[in-house]
Formats: sequence, structure tokens, C-alpha cells
Amino acid sequence: MDPIAVFYLSADLAVAASALASRHSLPVVDASAVTDARTKHQLSFYRKQFEAPKFVAFLLEQGVLKLLQVEVDRVVTIAVDFTSPEVNYRRLNGGGRGEAIARAVGLRGEAAPSVLDATAGLGGDAYVLASLGCQVRMLERVPALAELLADGLSRGVAASVSDSDSSAILRRMELIEADAINYLNGLSAEARPDVIYLDPMFPERRKSAAVKKEMQVLHHLVGPDADASELLLAALAQARQRVVIKRPRSAGPVAGQPPDHVIEGVRNRFDLYTRQS
Repeated sequence: MDPIAVFYLSADLAVAASALASRHSLPVVDASAVTDARTKHQLSFYRKQFEAPKFVAFLLEQGVLKLLQVEVDRVVTIAVDFTSPEVNYRRLNGGGRGEAIARAVGLRGEAAPSVLDATAGLGGDAYVLASLGCQVRMLERVPALAELLADGLSRGVAASVSDSDSSAILRRMELIEADAINYLNGLSAEARPDVIYLDPMFPERRKSAAVKKEMQVLHHLVGPDADASELLLAALAQARQRVVIKRPRSAGPVAGQPPDHVIEGVRNRFDLYTRQS
């Protein structure tokens, strides 16, 4: 489900909204009339613009780019924010190199492998790995998500001018808008990463109330990754050291291919496929 419009909530965002709309060939809608309105009035306004029971659009609000999902009875928004209190708390109080994801990519001592996150999504795992010292290339093939990531990185760099630690983390993150399979198949020998990290999008659990709002929006926007098996094969051909796949704890391995090792996390597990460079 692609975004169908760009909404903006104040006049000073009109130029940025027009530029974004031009890049994606979308209409622009001035939504400043509902900037301070209650949710039900915002919902009514958004739904009047397009005759659709559910749709996704871009939303520019206070200089932040968001994805807006309009449903029958609610509005959901998501954005990428690498400087939020939650992100900072995780950075300062997480498990460090003892975390499951750190052990999965092979962080040991002072060494930090180069990581290609081939399914970047909202960039959460990429940020964690960068905060632990990894150079991380993020691939995102969905243009709307690539826009969110670019906006989050840009705002993060601007907000981190006086925070050297946060600034260094963001400098270790690179965003590339590309289809992961095509990118991997065209990768030169010199550009091969140590680790390729995959977090494929699979169908939602039936109890959708248990799924965070960010994941609900992503599922509607991206849909399931029907080419996950092909992506795994491409990753196995290019990783120097290992391929790591993040999986729900109860799910089977991708493509039915048993991993060489498994590291269990609190909510997920990480399937490891070791390579010979």
C-alpha cells in the first residue's frame, strides 16, 4: 500500500511538502486547519480528502516526516527518531555487547564487523549495531520508508551537534535506497560486508492487538517479503563472515534451511549462517 498524498500541518512546511510530493508524484494537501484538532476531527478531515476506508499518506508536522495511516476509526502515525528518550535510554542502559543481537553479529572485544542491514525498516536494529561500534549500511527498497529513514538521520545529525557520542553513532550509519537482492547481486568483492543482517517482514500474528502500531503500519505499507528465500541465498553468496536472520522465537527457519547456530533473545531469536570468506 503506497502513500497516496502528502499532508502538511503548518504553512512553513508547504515548500518541503511540495518537494516531497514532487519526488513521489503525489498530491499535496494543506491540513493546517486540523493542526490542534482532536483526533476524531483529524480523522474526519483526512477521510474526506480521499474516498477510501483505509490509506497511508505522508504527514509533515513540526519539521518531522511521518507516515500517517488512516483507518475507519483511528489515525496512526510513525516516524524515525534516533534522538528520542527511548532510543537514548536503550543506548545508555542496554546490554551493550552482551545483547543477543551483538553476539549474533559477532562483536568481540574491541573488534566491530561491518554490517549490511538489508531490510532496514525503521532503522532500530541498525542504530543499536552502530551504537556498539559497527559500520552499518542500511538498505531499504520501499521509497516511503527510505524517506522516513533519511529524515530521521538528518534530524538526528542536526540534534547531535553537542553530543559527540550520538553524532559518532549516526556517522556510522549509511542509507541506500535499493532492492536488497539486486544490490547484493551487483556487489563488488571489495564492498562485501563482514555480516549481512536480515529481518524479513512476515505476515502479522492473528492477535493484531498484540502487534505494536509501528509494525501494523509497516505490514500495511510493505506487505510480506515473498522473496525472503531468494534474499537469503543472495546474502549467503556475499557475506564474508556470517548471515544473521532475526526471527520470531516460534517461527521456522527461512526457506526451511537450518541455521548453523541460534542465539535466543527475549522476544526473538537470531539464526546464524556462517560463511568462509
